[in-house]
Amino acid sequence: MKKILLIEDDLQICEVIEKYFSNKGTGIFSVHNGAEALKVTGSTGLENYSLVLLDIMLPQADGFTICRNIRRNSNIPVIFITARAREDDIIHGYEIGCDDYIIKPFLLSVLYAKCEALIKRSGGRSMGTVLECGNIKLDTRRLVCCVSDTEVYLPRKEFEILKYLMEHQNCVIDRNTLLDRVWGIDYFGSDRAVDNHIRKLRKALGTAGGQIKTLIGRGYRLTER
Repeated sequence: MKKILLIEDDLQICEVIEKYFSNKGTGIFSVHNGAEALKVTGSTGLENYSLVLLDIMLPQADGFTICRNIRRNSNIPVIFITARAREDDIIHGYEIGCDDYIIKPFLLSVLYAKCEALIKRSGGRSMGTVLECGNIKLDTRRLVCCVSDTEVYLPRKEFEILKYLMEHQNCVIDRNTLLDRVWGIDYFGSDRAVDNHIRKLRKALGTAGGQIKTLIGRGYRLTER
């Protein structure tokens, strides 16, 4: 059974979400303050969860702090559920690694559908494995990339692109697939965003950047050389 971590200090909201999700066959474990949430989302605390629902305005530590803590240890899907509707808050949420940002009040059916879609897209796993291809090694649990055993910093989008390519080595992946998998199905921008991030990814990988091949009119393929 899928299990979701709900970090929310409003007990009434917790009760409503727990009841709805439980009726759908999804388990919910709730945490009601920031300090406890930081403990639960520590280095191995998310292994048994498929997704995190996270409020921002919490006592003892806010949701932004908790999200950053999660991203140091895991690529588990994170959805903010919050009353903070300012544009800069929403943008900041995505910048620090959330996968979706839902403003209260919301429809439980929509929240559930978004959770299901993200869990399905992530494979239902919070903690990944070490992927290897040629000189590139990607630790999807620790969110670390190494080229010839030297650690390389990758921004989130570049990391997610590389992860998907490494999970599908030697397969041709078109732009639309990368947009759906990395940006999400709600993205309405140009597919040229993929090309820009591929260029940044190749530059960051240095000599290993050549392992990402461009197939004109078709997409990209990651090879061992």
